[in-house]
Amino acid sequence: MRIRLLLALSIMPLSLLFSQTGKIRGYVYESEGSVPIPFANIVLEGTKFVGISNNDGFYQINDIPEGTYKLKVTSLGFSPITREVTIQSGKIQTMEFFMEPETQMLMDVVVDAERQQRQTKILTSVVTLEPKEIAQFSVGGEPDLVRAIQVLPGVITTGDQGGQLYIRGGAPIQNLTMLDGMILYQPFHSIGFFSVFDTDILQSADIYTAGFKAEYGSRTSSVMDIRTRAGNRKRLAGKISSSTFSTRALLEGPLGKKNEDGISPVSFLVSAKTSYLDKTAPIFYPYAETEFGKGELPFYFTDIYGKISSQSSNGSKINLFGFSFNDGVDFTPVQGINWNAFGFGGNFTVVPPSSPTVINGYVSYSKYDLNSTEIIGQPRRSTISGFNGGLDFTYFMRKADELKYGFQVIGYRTDLFLTNSVGRIVQDLQNTNELAGFFQYKFQANRLLLEPGLRLHYYSSLSEFSLEPRLGIKYNVNEKFRLKGSGGLYSQNLIAANSDRDVVNLFYGFIAGADDIPENFRGEPINSKLQRAWHAVIGGEYDVNEKLTLNLEGYIKNFTQITNINRNKLFESGDTEQPDYLRKSFIVEEGLAKGIDLLVKYNDRHFSLWLAYSLSEVTRTDELRTYYPVFDRRHNLNFVGTYKWDENKWEASVRWNFGSGFPFTPQQGFYPKLTFTTPDGRPDINYDYTTVNGDPSILYGDLNTKRLPDYHRMDISVTRHWSFGDHQKLDATFAVTNVYNRANIFYYNREEARRVDQLPILPTVILSYSF
Repeated sequence: MRIRLLLALSIMPLSLLFSQTGKIRGYVYESEGSVPIPFANIVLEGTKFVGISNNDGFYQINDIPEGTYKLKVTSLGFSPITREVTIQSGKIQTMEFFMEPETQMLMDVVVDAERQQRQTKILTSVVTLEPKEIAQFSVGGEPDLVRAIQVLPGVITTGDQGGQLYIRGGAPIQNLTMLDGMILYQPFHSIGFFSVFDTDILQSADIYTAGFKAEYGSRTSSVMDIRTRAGNRKRLAGKISSSTFSTRALLEGPLGKKNEDGISPVSFLVSAKTSYLDKTAPIFYPYAETEFGKGELPFYFTDIYGKISSQSSNGSKINLFGFSFNDGVDFTPVQGINWNAFGFGGNFTVVPPSSPTVINGYVSYSKYDLNSTEIIGQPRRSTISGFNGGLDFTYFMRKADELKYGFQVIGYRTDLFLTNSVGRIVQDLQNTNELAGFFQYKFQANRLLLEPGLRLHYYSSLSEFSLEPRLGIKYNVNEKFRLKGSGGLYSQNLIAANSDRDVVNLFYGFIAGADDIPENFRGEPINSKLQRAWHAVIGGEYDVNEKLTLNLEGYIKNFTQITNINRNKLFESGDTEQPDYLRKSFIVEEGLAKGIDLLVKYNDRHFSLWLAYSLSEVTRTDELRTYYPVFDRRHNLNFVGTYKWDENKWEASVRWNFGSGFPFTPQQGFYPKLTFTTPDGRPDINYDYTTVNGDPSILYGDLNTKRLPDYHRMDISVTRHWSFGDHQKLDATFAVTNVYNRANIFYYNREEARRVDQLPILPTVILSYSF
């Protein structure tokens, strides 16, 4: 019996090795070879073998018995493709598909692959935005990623002029933004309608609002993973767009010899956009009264991006890219703020012909400079520059299981100089490196999906390791109803050079690993300079019918340690007779964000609806008190509706946003401030306080104990589409931001006793021509 058992055990691996099965994989693209098609459905007809393409258009089907099959590819809006494929034992067959757009969508042959995607992926706290969603959500103006992100559940913006995005209770410094693998330190312009990304070059943007996977790190709140597409591999193409706000231009095309499908292996893409709102505002919007004056919108920017892509027939590819992003605001001839960023890098994908593993890598360098003279007598500057890179391996296992592992390295230098409101100079120069390794495994057993992960992150400037377990889980109760959850531990080193207690943050500098922090917090010793948080998210998805889907999630983010710049520093750090919170350059806080997000989506051929409601509460605790930060908004509602008619030649959209009031600190009165210093700022022992008139100063009440009025705004857009021949298109859009001219308060200028509102009604006309 023992001999038989040993013989059986020895033969078992051989039987697995020589199992009579093979694999098929490849990519699905639009016909011109530049845009991957996600959610495409790949089926071996007459069998149960089905694959779904991911955001990169990649698909793989495992464990297919030997034989010849008919393989069918379908996707909503494209003509189906059917090809014959022969599967050989132990072999991996690679097939690319280029799908032609379809004017009459054949609903009877299209499988709802997006619903199948929700059944086979956990998708907790993540929304994937593609160019069509970005255009749909950018009601009231030009299509832009920042407009689209603002309608997502859990996302709060504090203003149109220098406001920031706060995602489920996290500050902007706690958001990780990546462009083709490169870390970006400032992805948005000072005018709140625009990001640095041209929508026409984007492939997808994955927005993780909490509980993100182990492959992402070095931030404690959220992730924006943004990917650009390759240029057109079939023909020379382009687009020109202009409005009263800005002008955009795009040119792309193939390089080199084309194959039998008319597809070139190499392509280029160049994109540029520039604003001239500072020049057109006095002409088109002379009534617009902002903090800068009537008819003054002194915002300007210029963005340039270029990319070269090369791809082989088996899907291996390499991309090289570079960019220059510039932004500025001129308050007066001598007061203003400007920043510029530039960078370059590359990424690659290797698809080995005989291995079920896909290898991805990236490396990049970027630099961000910021200079401010916005406050007279308080010049500020900040620079951050460095590199990041990584290599990861995705192994596609039996059935639908996947193993992904890799390593990442980050190195950067920060240089900060500023003078705070009480005249103290803060200077900081740091060099730091970070090294991380991770693995995550997706396991599927019947209705249960598990995705455990682990990240080990080392911060060299702090000499600290951070061990960060992550977990995602989903259970398909039935074909319509699914339960899901995710969570984990997160850490970061980077610190903002401004206080997130400020409403307006035009100056957003960076510091790596601050040393001058308190030794104790609320009587307990601080044993680490690393900022940490843990997340927990639980929710459910329900497909009411083929057109209507509900998504409900509840979350908690516990920021166990936050480092914030000390806006109230009064004494030198070495003055040990004073408490830490009055002499240290930085303070330590704790934070707690909790809430419930509801998302309702409806789509049919003519009408689409997006309704996102958030109920949330965010608190911060410092050495003295627990308070509500300036971005705590209890209720937030976004409604976006789009209707298409006349064979989709016309399109009308409306967005309405409601938000309850932000916290603010009341004032109790004014008092004469006596400085006891000489005119040049030195201590004056002969200061005669009996005769000197003090500077008028504000006596504040308790921190953020009052609320501003509620916010609401409606934006509308109407677009007419024309097509000329196979490729030429003309779009004309009339759009209005703040259509009923709601006077939403931005903040109150206490020194001038003047209310400053958000932007008023802003109509615009957008003309776009593509070829």
